Amino acid sequence: MSDDQKLLGPSYYAVALQTAVDAINGCADRVESQKVIDATIDRLATEIPASKRFIGPDTRLIVLPEYFLTAYPLGDTIEGWAAKACIHKDGKEYEALGKIAQDNDVYIAGNAYELDDHFNGLYFQTCFIIAPNGNVILRYRRLNSMFAPTPHDVWDKYLDIYGMDGVFPVAKTDIGNLAAIASEEILYPEIARCLAMRGAEVFLHSTGEMGNLSETPKQIARKARALENMAYVISANSGSIRGHELPKSSTDGRSAVINYKGQVMAEAGWGETMTASDCIDLNAQRKYRARPGMSNYLARQRFEMFAETYGAEGSQRANSLLDESGNHKIPDRSHFLSAQADAIANLAKKKIL
Repeated sequence: MSDDQKLLGPSYYAVALQTAVDAINGCADRVESQKVIDATIDRLATEIPASKRFIGPDTRLIVLPEYFLTAYPLGDTIEGWAAKACIHKDGKEYEALGKIAQDNDVYIAGNAYELDDHFNGLYFQTCFIIAPNGNVILRYRRLNSMFAPTPHDVWDKYLDIYGMDGVFPVAKTDIGNLAAIASEEILYPEIARCLAMRGAEVFLHSTGEMGNLSETPKQIARKARALENMAYVISANSGSIRGHELPKSSTDGRSAVINYKGQVMAEAGWGETMTASDCIDLNAQRKYRARPGMSNYLARQRFEMFAETYGAEGSQRANSLLDESGNHKIPDRSHFLSAQADAIANLAKKKIL
């Protein structure tokens, strides 16, 4: 087999589905919020096949916005949000989304607040990928969050259970090696790079952000992550968030498909739309990655130079939610501001800030 034949990969269409998000913040209890969650899934069961019919039968990948089932917490405690908004990792919601994936022969990627029996009382913001057979094939828990627990907060326990492959998972599929990045984590180059070094070719970015006409930090970062990792980025923002205090279009618009050269191939405007869709050409990407030259940033990188600097004590400390016995604890929201204040003090002590 020739080298070119080894590089052959499929081409297909991917969609950053800019769907509306219905907030559950005003719901009194889980009974009410579950009705909103179920209605969202029912709506997607219509929007996804309609989008595929319009774009074409070679549509194989649908990326949904951040927290598309619930929106985000506003003033809720950790326990309160866990009870009202979070789904279980084996919950009926994944089964229902899996049926949509099966019915339409597509991969579905999204983001939700998720419960884990190993960490009762906590929740993690989780990116997931569902295969066309209906199975969840990837589960990535957000590692950088301002006001929510992350695996790093329970680091030792999390690694004992899931290992590093569970921290930086990559799903090897017939439409390429897929990895997920949550919302503002696109701003942290280390996360995308760790996934790329585990073979990721396509980053699925579920986000919730202001779709300004100006170049926002996330818009700049998406192109940078694609360019430096020679990877596609499919970024799905919401098409408004309905039912909370902010004007509904505050978080809306500019979902995008970006190629492995950092070029925007398709970008949506505002509102509910599937117009951020384009062809993912793995054959061209793999040839580009295998080509010696100035633009082969993965091959030219010298990772060992950075190990000592990155291995030094970090600003945000691990295990902030584990006690001396290794058991996790449930924080209030003020814990996360305190942790950041400690990090700033630590950086100042080291004369980094």
